[in-house]
Order: sequence, then structure tokens, then C-alpha cells
Amino acid sequence: MQTSNINVEERVERARGYFTAGYNCAQAVVMAFDDIMGQSPETLARMAAPFGGGMGRMREVCGTVSGMAMLAGEICPSVDPKNLEERKNNYALVQHFAERFRSENGDIVCRRLIGLEPMAERAETAMPSERTAEYYKKRPCVEYVATAARIVAEYMKDKE
Repeated sequence: MQTSNINVEERVERARGYFTAGYNCAQAVVMAFDDIMGQSPETLARMAAPFGGGMGRMREVCGTVSGMAMLAGEICPSVDPKNLEERKNNYALVQHFAERFRSENGDIVCRRLIGLEPMAERAETAMPSERTAEYYKKRPCVEYVATAARIVAEYMKDKE
């Protein structure tokens, strides 16, 4: 994993760009680190697609947090199921990313972040929202994407 010369603002802008181009929140975060992940943006888009909208638009854990968890798998891998120390380190990094996100945004759950609580008031379907100017005005998601990319990039920069 190549981590030298991490430019935090560049990662944030890449993530924002992917999101405003129409990719979901999880995709935008992961794709901004394609070089770190060692995968093409297309492969990462395919892998991260199910995590958008709080996992398949179920509005559970924010897709940006899921994207950070996917990145933690590359930054601090846990491959050997018998190596509990690796797994502990990976889980600790996921928890660190989630707690940073929660401390800045108040939550890590999609529906609460975008104001769809209580659940009875939402009528979600699997159909994603069309990305229009109105969508971007009413949804804070692009800022959550930027926050998640910044958290990961700052972590990586600190480890250089």
C-alpha cells in the first residue's frame, strides 16, 4: 500500500467530484483512494455500490462510514482468520474512523443524518433519488462524503 505524499484536500475534492458525478456516498469515498486500494475506480465502484444509502438504501450505517471501513481493510488488513491481533487492529481502525465521523456529525446512521427519523415517516424504496440541483440542496451527503475522505486522508498522512 502506497501512502507517501497524501494530499488531504485533493482526496476530499476527488470524493466530492465522484459524488457530484452521481456515484453513491460509499463509492465516492472509496474511489477517491483507488491508488491506495490498488484497484481501478470501476472495480471499486462495483464493490462499494451496495453500501450506498445506508446499505442498499435501507438508511442504516451511512455509506461514507462503510466506505471508510472498506478503506480500513486495505490500510490495516486482517487476512488470516487465526490472527486475532490483525483483526483487533482492523476493528480498532474502523471504530476510530466511525467515532471521528460521529463526533463531527452527531451520528453514523444514514436516516438520522439526513433527517428521516422517525422511521415511520419515511417511505423509502430501492429506487435511488435522481441527482438534481434540488437533491444537492436538500441532502447534506456531499459534506459527509468530504468528511469521510478527510478523516481517512488525515489518518494516512499522520502515518507517513
